[in-house]
Amino acid sequence: MKKISLILLFTMLLGGAVMAQSKPNMKFEKTTHNFGNVQEKLGAVTTIFDFTNTGSSPLIINRVSASCGCTTPSYSKEPVLPGKKGQITVKYSTTGRPGSFNKTITIFTNVPDSLYVLTIKGNVIPKK
Repeated sequence: MKKISLILLFTMLLGGAVMAQSKPNMKFEKTTHNFGNVQEKLGAVTTIFDFTNTGSSPLIINRVSASCGCTTPSYSKEPVLPGKKGQITVKYSTTGRPGSFNKTITIFTNVPDSLYVLTIKGNVIPKK
């Protein structure tokens, strides 16, 4: 009986270890972008955050949330296969927002127990 219990326990632990290794992972080339000084008259500035799925299963972005309405993120709704690249585009509206800014973008994925946070910052120079 003890042998059967040990075999069962070993099988469960081994199965859990295999399942834990079969997951996606998001690796960004950069997590912060500094726009520096930008003119308010531009209306908006945009940057792209490139990432790679360094895991062993498809990465799915469930949603992307910005810290305010002045920041608009967009992303591909298609799963990113292991080893493949993806992008998150972030647009910041400069209109009516002179002064410095520091905004965050939170990415919710199918990676267990993980949140990814991107940051944009800069300084909007007002119209004359």
